[in-house]
Amino acid sequence: MPATAQPGARIAVDVGGTFTDLVLLTPDDRMQVSKVSSTTERPDAAVVEGTAALLQRAGVAADAVTEVLHGTTVASNTILQKAGARTGLLTTRGFRDVLEIARIRTPEMFDLTWDKPEPLVPRRWRLEVDERMAADGSVVTPLDADGVRAAVERLLADGVDSLAVAFINSYANPAHELQAEELLRQHWPQLPVSVSARVLPEIKEYERTSTTVVNAYLQPVMRTYLERLQAGLAEIGIHAPLLVIASNGGVASARATAEKPVFSVGSGPAAGVAGAARLGLASDQSDLIAFDMGGTTAKAALIEGGRLTLTNEYEFREGISTSSRFIKAGGYMMKVPAIDIAEVGAGGGSVAEVDAGGLLKVGPHSAGADPGPACYGRGGTRPTVTDASVVLGYLNPRHLAGGALEIDADLAARAIDEHIAVPLGIDPIAAAHGIRAVANANMARALRAVSVERGRDPRDVALMAFGGSAALHAVDLARALELPQVLVPALPGVFTAVGMLASDVEHHFVRPFAASLHDLDLATANTVLGTLTEEAGHTLAAEGFGDAQRRITYQADLRYPGQSEALTIGLDGERLDAAGVAALAGDFQAAYEASYGYASSREQPEIVNLRAVATGLRRGRLRFDAARAEMPATAKHAGERTVSFSRGEPPIATPVCDRAAIGATPVPGPLIVESYESTILLPPGASARCDHVDNIVITPGQG
Repeated sequence: MPATAQPGARIAVDVGGTFTDLVLLTPDDRMQVSKVSSTTERPDAAVVEGTAALLQRAGVAADAVTEVLHGTTVASNTILQKAGARTGLLTTRGFRDVLEIARIRTPEMFDLTWDKPEPLVPRRWRLEVDERMAADGSVVTPLDADGVRAAVERLLADGVDSLAVAFINSYANPAHELQAEELLRQHWPQLPVSVSARVLPEIKEYERTSTTVVNAYLQPVMRTYLERLQAGLAEIGIHAPLLVIASNGGVASARATAEKPVFSVGSGPAAGVAGAARLGLASDQSDLIAFDMGGTTAKAALIEGGRLTLTNEYEFREGISTSSRFIKAGGYMMKVPAIDIAEVGAGGGSVAEVDAGGLLKVGPHSAGADPGPACYGRGGTRPTVTDASVVLGYLNPRHLAGGALEIDADLAARAIDEHIAVPLGIDPIAAAHGIRAVANANMARALRAVSVERGRDPRDVALMAFGGSAALHAVDLARALELPQVLVPALPGVFTAVGMLASDVEHHFVRPFAASLHDLDLATANTVLGTLTEEAGHTLAAEGFGDAQRRITYQADLRYPGQSEALTIGLDGERLDAAGVAALAGDFQAAYEASYGYASSREQPEIVNLRAVATGLRRGRLRFDAARAEMPATAKHAGERTVSFSRGEPPIATPVCDRAAIGATPVPGPLIVESYESTILLPPGASARCDHVDNIVITPGQG
């Protein structure tokens, strides 16, 4: 096909642990998709090669691409694998052990086996310098510049290649940190430096220090990765801007991401949740739990009234990662804006095993893309959740991805029999059901973490299921939590990439501002809001957004006196007056009661921080009511296969159909719906129909 050079094409790429998903959006609102195996050692290779192949197949010239959007797990994997930079920390004398002390608590009170995460900066690389700011910003001890130089020389001699600077009370007066930064830039211009006054100018020394350290730990890795990716795209003729999904669901330039990678640790799942919120509004479903199950992990996030549930704290750790509103000290603290996502190590590639005590476990270890599940025939011998789905008949026993990925059902059965069925003394079908049951229980934890544990009733919301494996498990999870409806969007297997195309550029700005609402100095508060407005406007203007493309909203972090945690509440406009203060107090009371089950009528809340959210409205953003998906040419799915829906009951001859066969009239289960990038499992008792924006709408019923 001859390539067209008509400009305006956009490409979104989501790199997962097993597959790299690509979606091409052309100016006439056509979407074309592709899935390629991820290249674990060099994730940028799959991005570049997959992009080139997709453009060729679509007949679109490389120079017609005007934007590349990218969701990456490089930052999170770097932390998980402890593969970041050799990082040093300069801090105020007496505060060397802030990272060790942390919050002096454990994530679970009675877990005697819990080990505190090892700090990303070893103690020998945490050095003190003489300086001190008071809490009111006054100088107690001037900065010892010679001491800074001596400390850095010692760290560099020891092999440190990235540096974090976090001085006590710098949120009140950043002068010493900025002075140290200038000194470092002069003497060691090539040394990556992260200064807390630029990364997180907020109160709380541990949170500020930890966030700055994570940024320094990731900075060289992300900078190298993004430079390599941009060079690879240039080699195939793409010179368009590279935008990276941030943890809050917005997008940021590659330059900004390389400078502050801590804001993109949750890059991978965030775009899918943001897309789910926009699609939910188009589907007349404003209250949702977004459920994303890929090859390595499963994620869940709550959407209320079409708005994302955001948090300003996030702890990254193995097992289950959640915002730290309730679970403390479980991982590496990042006090950055992020979608409130709970994540568990349960994906299609999660490995099942029987432990020494005879207990069946699934995850968090994943077979990944190489070698992958046993059924892929690439050398994997350990059984996975995907292998269980093949053995039970849920997945096509011959191929996936429209024939691009061959499947060997015998290898799946052999792996489950050898590693699960024989050790437990059960048959392979029962073992496969057991793997699935454990995986579902793990994923239900994530759904409860963002609903029940947030004071929300999951029976009031629908479940939007996307990711390559989600639609195979969604009905079981909906039944377990009594959710009334499941939505499976068009292109569910690549929906995170689709969500990127619907995202806007977003930047967050914060200033500490401590004041009680009952005697708030409005003039001072409005001066701070004005400073935030100016900073936000300059940032958007520098990225090419005109007045009509800018939107700036404002927030305040509030708490009751004596508390250490705050809730973020929206402000009505860029200035506060008496009516605005009263509304702010009322909104805080309502939000506090919704989150914690009670609120105080006697205490006046206090402000901790003021915030501005600067949004750049992207031209050509995906419209769900207009876009049309064009799938790769594959054989139509029709016929039936034998499927086991319940342990101990005989398998059922189950119809298999193409997704296009589902119309507005509900069809009952049992039924398997196959498409290029996903499979939807409709068990007995459930029914499905297609709505006006191409969602498959499932009523779970009872099994």
